[in-house]
Amino acid sequence: MNPAVVKIGKEQCTKKIPALRIGDTVNVHVRIKESGKERVQQYNGVLTARNGSGVTETITVRRIAFGEGVERVFPLQGPSVSQIDVVRPGKARQAKLYYLRDISGKKARIKERRV
Repeated sequence: MNPAVVKIGKEQCTKKIPALRIGDTVNVHVRIKESGKERVQQYNGVLTARNGSGVTETITVRRIAFGEGVERVFPLQGPSVSQIDVVRPGKARQAKLYYLRDISGKKARIKERRV
């Protein structure tokens, strides 16, 4: 990649992101605008994937809502994400946890990683 593009990308990365690993249970604080007001809503789930690098890096968080699996993609450096907290570190042996889409119940649990 062009060195100038890499340099500009590093300058744009201003947010402090915690050490996130695949399998962690995270709490993402998302800014939501509704009818002129802005509020922060929390989205709690398992980190299933990380894509990209630098300014374009995104994470995919999966949670179970009303018996249905819901996945949401968040840009790490975007203005909509205000804060990310690691609730529980998870132990995963794969880079993408897409297999969680096919299983449910106790099988879908991820072991806790000792820190």
